[in-house]
Amino acid sequence: FYINSPGGAVDDTLALYDTMRFMSSPVSTYCLGRAYSGAALLLTAGAKGRRFMLPHAKVMIHQPYGGIGGQAEDIKIQAEQIIKAKAELIRIIAKHTGQAEENVRRDSERDKYFSAEEAVRYGLADEVLTEPPKEAKGVLPGVR
Repeated sequence: FYINSPGGAVDDTLALYDTMRFMSSPVSTYCLGRAYSGAALLLTAGAKGRRFMLPHAKVMIHQPYGGIGGQAEDIKIQAEQIIKAKAELIRIIAKHTGQAEENVRRDSERDKYFSAEEAVRYGLADEVLTEPPKEAKGVLPGVR
């Protein structure tokens, strides 16, 4: 699963996440360039030991964005939904990184950027790939 994305809608992110969880084979994730917002969740949801980043790739986590308009009750309903989504995204990222939910909540209050090495230390990825594999030129390691 190759990722170079600014992120996207929460529902779309969670649909891809659910699909990854239902696959019978382990899912390797590779961050090429950037994995921002929902794409960060997808990067970290890869199989443990198979979540890779290229050296200059970056990750960014933050709370979900929302634009709401309409009648007061509709706004209230949408606000409740985005608060639920925020809690679910925090829970998933904490589960896959090993971070406490409170750490993820605090770190995602505003845009938080990670270099490749910082992402590995945080638990968003497992390894920074620094050179291509010698045994199979043109193929990223971890693909089996």
